[in-house]
Amino acid sequence: MEEVKKRPELKRRISLFGVTVYGVGNVLGAGIYALIGEVVGITGNLSWLAFILASVTGALTGLSYAELSAMFPKSAAEFVYTEKAFKIRLLSFLLGWIIIFSGILSAATVALGFAGYLAALIGFSPIILVVIFAVILIVIVSLINFVGIRASTWTNIIFTLIEASGLIFIIIIGIPYLGTVNYFVLPIGGSFGAIFSAVALIFFAYIGFEDIANVAEEVKEPTRNLPRAIIYSIIITTVLYCLTALSVVSILQDNPIADPQAPLNSVATIAIGPIGGIIMSFIALFATANTVLIMMIVTSRMMYGMARDKALPDGLSKISPKFKTPAVAILVTMILTMIPLGLYFIGDISTIADATVFGVLITFFLVNLSLIVLRKKSPELERPFKLKPNIRWLPIVALLGCIVCLGLLFTFDLLTIIIQAIIVLCGIVVFYAMKSKIETKTKK
Repeated sequence: MEEVKKRPELKRRISLFGVTVYGVGNVLGAGIYALIGEVVGITGNLSWLAFILASVTGALTGLSYAELSAMFPKSAAEFVYTEKAFKIRLLSFLLGWIIIFSGILSAATVALGFAGYLAALIGFSPIILVVIFAVILIVIVSLINFVGIRASTWTNIIFTLIEASGLIFIIIIGIPYLGTVNYFVLPIGGSFGAIFSAVALIFFAYIGFEDIANVAEEVKEPTRNLPRAIIYSIIITTVLYCLTALSVVSILQDNPIADPQAPLNSVATIAIGPIGGIIMSFIALFATANTVLIMMIVTSRMMYGMARDKALPDGLSKISPKFKTPAVAILVTMILTMIPLGLYFIGDISTIADATVFGVLITFFLVNLSLIVLRKKSPELERPFKLKPNIRWLPIVALLGCIVCLGLLFTFDLLTIIIQAIIVLCGIVVFYAMKSKIETKTKK
């Protein structure tokens, strides 16, 4: 008991404003900058409706996170929720394993996106240079992560304001074009079913609000501020996304996007000329860098939280006495994030990005299910924020969240499912291989 008392703890330094901006920054991230072109191609002038439907889909799970994060304000949030609900250590370990993998793959993918933008701006982009730029970014954000959550939060706030300004810039330059197109028509040959298929795609642009729960131990007044931050971040990003979609289709005037890889650059170029494309390229650098920073913070906190709860080797729970950050977990996250960069040499890694989203949907399904189980099994637990409406003990929003996440899982192709199955099988192997160093049973 003496050793536990002396162990350093994470420092509570993030305010409601800081954690809300953290959530907005992670949701905005790189998704909207890359996906808007494909969404408009599928849904045309009705893309704003697809974004609203995707936000409602995300909000169902976001509200479940809001209740659970107020009940259990701890790092490794999803691991904790499933541990409390099901008391099956292998299940909670696998969920944490999927989240760690998702974070590493997402950070690596977006780091390559940053490197691609940077290489294109300097006009010289051989594969090796792109990978080197990605490695440098990963090292820099790891140092920011290590120095402390305050430095990370302020970096996130500045970068979030810059990436939000990119969307606001697109909205402003689109104002003269508003009303020039019919916002209730699909592309030629399109159907309303296309809107729902686009929702699964757009869902990637809403991933991020859940990561608010994983910095719970560094948030001031977490039972009050975590639920608010989750709800505020979903509302703010939905407004920005919908206005951006309206602006984009207005500027395009039913024309296709010239560069699907950098859609907002193309739109800005149409509206105000080449300078618009250059401005958006610079903003995209901040958007992608911010996403890498947040994903690596979340992944390191998941490792730290699992190690503290004896589900990963104890060394990963070591905290820097000076900076009060999980130093070993940050170092391991940095090294693991560099490994997938090698895939860039052998081709496109978009399939792995799809596997990441598939893993997130599994996570969301289990989080919603955990809330339902805890309502049934542990009605006596204090709930500072409680979801309504309910049918007796059953939370309707969480039930709808389960159904929607399960339905979206069936929109992925077989290869994506196989990749995720391999990740899960590797997790099972690692779990049993580490039996001597971890606890394989949940404490009753």
